Amino acid sequence: MRSQQILRYLLLAAVLLFLGAFLVFPIITVIGTGCDLQLIRELFRNRIYVEGLWNSFAIAVCTTAIVFIISLGLALIYDRFDFPGKSLCNTALLLPMVLPPFVGALGFQQLLGYHGVINSILVNMGLNPVDFLGGSGKFWSICVIEALHLFPICYLNLVTALGNIDPAMTEAAANLGASPWQRFFRIRLPLMRSGILAGCSITLIWSFTELGTPLMFGFTRTTAVQIFNGLTELESNPIPYALVVIMLVFSALLYLIAKAALKSSPAGSGAKGMVNSGAVMLKSWKKVLPLGAFGAITLISALPHLALICCAFSTRYSGTVFPENFTLENFDLALSNVLVLPSIANSLKYSFLAMMIACITGLLVSLASVRWHLRGSGLADLLAMLPLAVPGVVVAFGFLGMSVKFTWASLLFDPVNNPVWLLSIAYAVRRVPYVVRAVSSGLEQTPEELENAARNFGAGPWRTLWRITMPLITANLIVGGLFAFSFSMLEVSDSLILAQKQEFFPITRALYELAQILGYGIGAASAFGVWAMFFLGLTLCAGALLLGRKIGAVFKF
Repeated sequence: MRSQQILRYLLLAAVLLFLGAFLVFPIITVIGTGCDLQLIRELFRNRIYVEGLWNSFAIAVCTTAIVFIISLGLALIYDRFDFPGKSLCNTALLLPMVLPPFVGALGFQQLLGYHGVINSILVNMGLNPVDFLGGSGKFWSICVIEALHLFPICYLNLVTALGNIDPAMTEAAANLGASPWQRFFRIRLPLMRSGILAGCSITLIWSFTELGTPLMFGFTRTTAVQIFNGLTELESNPIPYALVVIMLVFSALLYLIAKAALKSSPAGSGAKGMVNSGAVMLKSWKKVLPLGAFGAITLISALPHLALICCAFSTRYSGTVFPENFTLENFDLALSNVLVLPSIANSLKYSFLAMMIACITGLLVSLASVRWHLRGSGLADLLAMLPLAVPGVVVAFGFLGMSVKFTWASLLFDPVNNPVWLLSIAYAVRRVPYVVRAVSSGLEQTPEELENAARNFGAGPWRTLWRITMPLITANLIVGGLFAFSFSMLEVSDSLILAQKQEFFPITRALYELAQILGYGIGAASAFGVWAMFFLGLTLCAGALLLGRKIGAVFKF
């Protein structure tokens, strides 16, 4: 037994060493270079950088507000009513996540551009076109497209929080004369606070640090885009490092505030015991109203996807409501471009390596904290979840800074000549939280009595792990691995910052370069985006089928 315990601690030490070297050390590198108080003061005196920080924060707040409004309404409908097609709603609402906002910006521009679908409808009605993407239009377009992509995360957290509230509490309040509004604001809303904070915190941090969407819209006055634009002066100009430090501080503050609020938030009293407990079945035609609400939100959130598909299959899609001619020429142009096929092969290679690294790391962290209860496992769990609070821009910049400042790092991580391990490890570190949450959820739902029974019959700890525990959490590990693989395939920040040479471009960097080509670039990029959307859609559907409603646990703090 002592040798088994020693081996467990050695595995935990290896995980801590990995996370320390490839998550903590890049952050320290950025802080050490950019944490110059004089430089930071100069940045705050510069109107351009202050405006970028303010715009990033405003985008995050507005996006989170839109997400909360959408998610709360849908979660309350789902929890309160029983209606036809309810079992499919959660899977349908994952559809907005199959297209990253970075790619969805192409479809959104097709909808709201000066010669886009909405303006075509206005012209057909005899009205003047509106410049939706001019002036403040870009800001609100970014907020809306990010909200339509992120609201499923908040929704899943709210549905889970509502599912943990004992309906007897609201029934007791009703018997005492409380009105529906009083029951909502005095009982249900306070008990939902943990889900609200978890979902909104992820949305706030994610949208605050988003790089791809503002970049695609040409909205350069955000901190993430300003950092990206400073890459060319990395060796001589410390300003990008200082910007990264400022972004890191703001993100960390948001994360810590959310964690502190989560610890003090009340949990739901009791459990419903079954999914439909307390749900009301509407009569006659009213029973289709909840499904209509879900269908309307799904349709609205899918409009950028539909516009992207129409653009990919059309020869000309400008100044009309529907494409004029359908063709496969854009797919031929995309596949014949020198960027596309190599980028697919590169992304498959990077993402497969990232998936393996993330699965091994996440599995060991979960076992150490949930099953083995080792000293130091709490630190490992904290570090594994840290990427939720640390922007991808910060981690990517840290790797880049390491390759510039340290000889050993430049030999291992060469962003110009051989970025394979650089990108793979960067992807893996960002996706470890998904694996940890998925596997930990499985371990928490697996009775330890089964493992104890195996040990009582003479099975050793490792045989019990492989013959009892692992088969019971295989579905959770597969889901975590699927998420790690698919989101790595469409990772934006690491890809745009770390892939500097064309032959090593992953999919998202190739998409960005394609979209900049005049003439056929938008059509080819749209065709490439359709493939990416289809791939990620299959992954999310597979995850939803394997975990059902518990898929929300993957997106929790």
